[in-house]
Amino acid sequence: MITEDEYFLADDIARSLRSCGAKILGPVSEIESASRILNFEIIDAAVLDINLKGQIVSPIARALRARNVPFVFTTGYDRRSIDAEFQDVLVWEKPFDVLAMAQALASMVRHV
Repeated sequence: MITEDEYFLADDIARSLRSCGAKILGPVSEIESASRILNFEIIDAAVLDINLKGQIVSPIARALRARNVPFVFTTGYDRRSIDAEFQDVLVWEKPFDVLAMAQALASMVRHV
């Protein structure tokens, strides 16, 4: 699953993940849309933009963690903006190498 509110970055992330063999859910740009996906789909991994249209993505991250689904954060903000409970999550600060992020996430999925 991809949550990202910047269209071109979301598209780049989706293409890179597809190149690693992923089936993409999303991209979605709102917390509500991500929640619907969580309720109706099986998710193997996720890329979460920290801030989606002014809403912090922590509820989605908590739900993924409760299901033991690996995820990474992407953000244009400093790491200090991330809730303390997620300090162990890999963070890719924008701008970042999209293919390297996709490969890192693919590796996380293989090790679950």
